[in-house]
Amino acid sequence: MTTEMQNEAEIFRGTTEGKTVFKDTRSVRGTPKAGMPAFVLGEELAEMAKTDPRIVVATADLASANRTNDFKAVHPDRFFDFGIAEKNMITAAAGMAACGMVPYVATFASFAAILGAEQIRTDCAYPKMPVRVIGTHSGMSMGFYGSSHHALEDLGMLRCMADLTVICATDANHLRAVLRASADHPGAMYIRLGRGRDPVVYDTVPDLTIGKAIRLREGTDLTLIATGSEVRAALDAAAALEKTGTSVRVIDMHTISPLDREEVAAAARETRAIMTVEEHNITGGLGSAVAEVLIDLPRLPFLRHGVPDRYVEVGPPAALYDAYKLDAPGVESVARDFLSRIG
Repeated sequence: MTTEMQNEAEIFRGTTEGKTVFKDTRSVRGTPKAGMPAFVLGEELAEMAKTDPRIVVATADLASANRTNDFKAVHPDRFFDFGIAEKNMITAAAGMAACGMVPYVATFASFAAILGAEQIRTDCAYPKMPVRVIGTHSGMSMGFYGSSHHALEDLGMLRCMADLTVICATDANHLRAVLRASADHPGAMYIRLGRGRDPVVYDTVPDLTIGKAIRLREGTDLTLIATGSEVRAALDAAAALEKTGTSVRVIDMHTISPLDREEVAAAARETRAIMTVEEHNITGGLGSAVAEVLIDLPRLPFLRHGVPDRYVEVGPPAALYDAYKLDAPGVESVARDFLSRIG
């Protein structure tokens, strides 16, 4: 542990006067269980598979953690557990896809994307195999497990791979929409999930087009472009800013690759500033993708908000979100500071 991390230890232990204290209900699981939908991954895939014989599901010793055991309960002959062999699982999935199947393979995002990057690129994306690699527990949501289990680089690593669709699920209903849209989508996909107890953004399963962002809120002063776990935080921050007279547009940029360039361009034309919000390193992720669009447009104030270019500390997820200003109050404060600096 670096000296800098040691000096910040009180943030994550919640013992220093004036700091937020995180008791079990917030710190152990990251978010309260009440009102939070659990993973619907296995349940939704099981329902889809009833009418689509191509669908098979695999995991790497994590059937309970990612709820693919819900699929196994309904379709045991179409479920495969590879044990702790993530790379083999992805390569085997490519083989299944070559035989006409549509495999959905799920494990922690840190293992799926970072450990399996070569297999995703060479075995799935390059030959355009319809493999859906599902990275669960992304970002820093694994908290206590540390850098080996955090996935703060996965979007940056994978969005630069040709012929690979990269998409972030926002909540349970949004995940259902993503899975349904993925069944006949051409080529390989990486689907990024949170902890599975994500705050509700969509009350019903939304109409979703892969590669087309969803505008959730209109505004003229600032556009918040968020993805995945940060969409709810962005919406709540926008509501708080609205109370003090700041008009904020909120966009769910669920597809990172291919990015909805038209929606970014519209925000640049129609609002005064743009701020991206992501549970990812600010280098290479959503913020970088949006910046690549803005560089070809007339200049406007732009800020990337996420995790600084560093390895985050080991601590409770809720404490990490608070420390890196990725909860709603944090996003609001960063946005206020940004707007004050640009006048």
